[in-house]
Amino acid sequence: MGFFGAARQVRKDDAELGKGLWRRAHDRFKRGLDRYHQILEGVDDEDLYAELLEIANELSALAVTVRRICVEAQRRSPSNGLDIPGALAGVHRSLSMAGNSLATTAEAAAMLRLGIAPASAGAVSVRRRAESVVEQVNDAERRLAEDAAGERDPGERDSG
Repeated sequence: MGFFGAARQVRKDDAELGKGLWRRAHDRFKRGLDRYHQILEGVDDEDLYAELLEIANELSALAVTVRRICVEAQRRSPSNGLDIPGALAGVHRSLSMAGNSLATTAEAAAMLRLGIAPASAGAVSVRRRAESVVEQVNDAERRLAEDAAGERDPGERDSG
């Protein structure tokens, strides 16, 4: 993406994600994903690379979901600061945990790449951490859907 493409993307992100909480959650996830891919580039072992690449593809697919969640959260509860909106606090918590888990996933991949972690187990530790990322993104999506259902029928929210 050239300079003008990047500038257009920043304007689009500002419009869709705002400049606050939801933008930060989105950007943190994106940075974690970029870091994971940077680590992947340095893996020499072909079998390990194939395992880590499969995980990378699964995590990359989540980026679309994370963006969709953040865009919808920004639409419902606009944020230009760091205040967490009460109704969507669970969504933010799940996205924040997903960003943290993605960072530890990249860290586990780096340890494998550098030979610090035992390679005999393959990418088991990386896979386990990536599964946490998937669960947390799914939880954020579920919480956002529950909030939407609660907006349509406030009486249902109190009965749960």
